Parts: sequence; C-alpha cells; structure tokens
Amino acid sequence: MTNNKSDSTTKEKDTNSTEDKSIREPISQELDNSPQHEPTFEKAIPYDNTVLGEQPSSNNDTVFGEQDLSSDDNDLEKYPEGGLQAWLVVLGSWCAMTAGMGLLNTLGTLHAWISTHQLSSYSSSSVGWIFSTFPFFLYFAGVQIGPLFDVYGPRVLVMTGSIGLVVALMTLSVSTEYYQIILSFGVLGGLSTCCLFTTAVSAIGHWFHARRGFAMGIACTAGGTGGLAFSLIILFLAPKIGFGWAIRIIGFISAALCAVACLFLRSRLPPNKTKGAKIDILALKDPPYAATTVAIFLVEFAVFIPYTFLVDQALDAGMKQKLAYALIPILNAAAIPGRLLPGYIADRYGRLNTMTVTAVICCLLTFLLWLIGSSSHAAIIAYTVLFGFWSGAAISLTPVCIQQVCKTEDIGKRTGTTFTISSFGTLIGIPIAGAILGTGPRQDYNGLIILAGASYVAASAAFVVARGLTGGWGIRVVI
Repeated sequence: MTNNKSDSTTKEKDTNSTEDKSIREPISQELDNSPQHEPTFEKAIPYDNTVLGEQPSSNNDTVFGEQDLSSDDNDLEKYPEGGLQAWLVVLGSWCAMTAGMGLLNTLGTLHAWISTHQLSSYSSSSVGWIFSTFPFFLYFAGVQIGPLFDVYGPRVLVMTGSIGLVVALMTLSVSTEYYQIILSFGVLGGLSTCCLFTTAVSAIGHWFHARRGFAMGIACTAGGTGGLAFSLIILFLAPKIGFGWAIRIIGFISAALCAVACLFLRSRLPPNKTKGAKIDILALKDPPYAATTVAIFLVEFAVFIPYTFLVDQALDAGMKQKLAYALIPILNAAAIPGRLLPGYIADRYGRLNTMTVTAVICCLLTFLLWLIGSSSHAAIIAYTVLFGFWSGAAISLTPVCIQQVCKTEDIGKRTGTTFTISSFGTLIGIPIAGAILGTGPRQDYNGLIILAGASYVAASAAFVVARGLTGGWGIRVVI
C-alpha cells in the first residue's frame, strides 16, 4: 500500500512538472514548431516591432504589422544571405540593370539630343511623351512580368528582355520619325527593360533578407554606371561618328551585358504556379502595402522631371552646350554611391526610414538649389551632384520597400502590381512638366521645378504614413 501510494504521488508530481514546463514554454517555440506558421510580412530588421531601447513584447497575438521574434529568425534562416551563387545572382542583376536601367538614366541626354536634331520641329511636351513612354512600359508591364517570374523563373524572361532591348536600340539607331522613335525606344525598349529590371530585383529577393538592401544597392549602382557610360558615348561619339553609330555601340555593349545576365540570374524557390498574371487588387487592402505603393507612385512622378529636363534648363540658363550635356553623366556618377550607400544604411536603420529621409532631402534640394539658383551655373552643377546622390534611392530602395511588406513567394506579383500603378506617374509626369514649360517664356522653368518639388513634398508625406502604418509612429522605430 505504501509503495503504491508513493508511486502515485511520484506520477502526480511528474505530471504537474510536465504541465508547468509546458506552460513555461515560450509561445515563440510553439510557433517555431508549427508548420503552418508564416510571418505576416518580412521586416527590415529581424526584430519585433520594437522601439529602440524597449524590450520586445511577449504578447502571443499576431497583429498586422507584427511578427513573433523566433518565427522571423526561422524565416531568416531560409535565406543564404551570401555565398557564391547568391553573389553571382547579384552580378547577373547588375549586368541586366546596366543595360536596361542605364538607358533609363540616359533619358536626359537622349531628350536633349533628339529634341534638337531628329524632332526639332516638335514641342517639348510632344517629345516628352516619348521619354515618358519608356519608363511607363518599364513599370506598367511589371503586372505581367512579376507573376511570370513567380511561375517560370528568370531565365526565359531575361532572354526575352535581352533580345528585345538589343532590337530596340538597333531600330532606334535608324529612326528619324516621331512614330519610329516612340515605337522602338519608348514601347519596345520600355517593355524589354521591364523584363530585365523586374527579373533582376525579384531574383535578389529570393537570396537575401537581412542584407537585401545592401545587395539591391550593389545591383542598382548599375543604372548609374550604365547612364554614365551611355551618356558619355552619346556626348563624345555622336558628334564624330553620328548618333546612329553611337546608339549601335550602346547596343553591342548591352548585348554583352545581357549575355552575362542570362548565365547568372536564377531563382531559389520552386515555381509558384498558383499565382495568376494580374494586378493583386486585394493586396491594396493591406494598409502598409497600399501606403507604400502611393509613396512610390509619387516618387516616380517626381524623379524623372529633373532627370529629363535638367540639361534643357541649364541650356536655357546660358550654360555652354558641352557642359550642359555633361550634367547627366555627372548626375549618374553621383547616383552610383547614392544607390549603394542608402541600401547599406537601410539594412541597419530601416528601409522606409531611409526612403523617407531621401525623399525629404530631394524636396529641399529641388526648392533651395534648383529653384532659387536656377540662373546660377554653380547652383545647377551642385544640384546635379547632390540630387544625383540622394535620388538614387528611388531606384535601389523602392523594390526593397515593396518586398518588406509581402511574403517571399509574392515578391514578383506585388512588385509588378506596385510598379504598374506607379507607371502612370512616370507616364504623365514628363508631359505635364513639358506642357508647363511650353506655355510661356523662359521663366516657366520655375513652374516645372515647383512641380517637381511639390511632388517630392507629397512623396515625403506618403512615406511617413507608410512608415507609421508599417511599424509605428515613434521616431526611433526601425522599419
């Protein structure tokens, strides 16, 4: 009897001990062991939504915009964050973006040349439609290219974009009429660059999480590098060997770069065949994603106005032609570190935080240097350098901000959706600015500059809202 009683007591203690232990188990352990658990979305920093200096909350409720710490760590472990294959993907992305986004960053040089040569009889607003069509199709077609990346991976898309881009450049080199230039450069060039750009940024999202901003920044230096090289080719070779051969040389360089991109760009995840090629309207019900999309729309509306009209405004201010044409190479040279450094900072201090700061600085530069100093050559050059640096985040960080508010398997689709919406900002921004310019005498450049600055004011406000909805309104929140 005594032994039975003792055994019973021992079992009861063991049971109580087991129950106590299970109660004391962290909630995060349950989430880590649960195969159904997925994070709500990826965070810029692998912390819970915690203000610096505060202890993470132990609340078990998963609210929108919050994640369990251990589950986020579990998600981070899925990303290589480096290694030979991951960095070869970055190299492939860099090559693809040098060819495609390099052309995007040559818009100002092309606009200045074509508007004074092939299309000298057309108004600035009419010529502006050509150079807004290119970025429009670059971003608009993302609604198709993004989901196709999710389903088929990068190889077919990057090959299609490579062939299309080379054909676009070769046809541009022999184009002399308005419709020829808009079809070859604006439509075919924009669509082909979309294949390259969307594939490049989506592929990086499969291989990096904690270092994604830095990896994306490295790849996006390609746009500045390509813009610098292509602008210099047009500036120095077009007067000597002709515009057509200058463009063909750019085409040959692009073909070589695209060949490298075809070799190295690849996906890490299996095909996601459940996603259809359509705009993810339901995603816009997600407040952080919707606010981020609005902010990116406004940035894309604003950024291409200086990129396109800076040379024209400098010429109007009396700057010598050779120096004025050199402004775009200078801007692109400044944009190279401007795309790398913000990516590195964003991984440490938050992607939306960094994007907000860069938008505010671009706003201040546009009003204080370009508007007030519009007649000063020194002020125009200073604006070119500083704006080139701080505007670089508009290319390198916008994809990262989108990827932060979506799951990895939805990167292609949501990136495509956001860029499709923001494409309308690029489509109307340049022609509206050109229309303002074409309505009166020289001082109307002030109206164009005010439009760019006001757009940056709105973009800054939208990023503040996106940041608050995503991670909280505290000034020390890392998001």
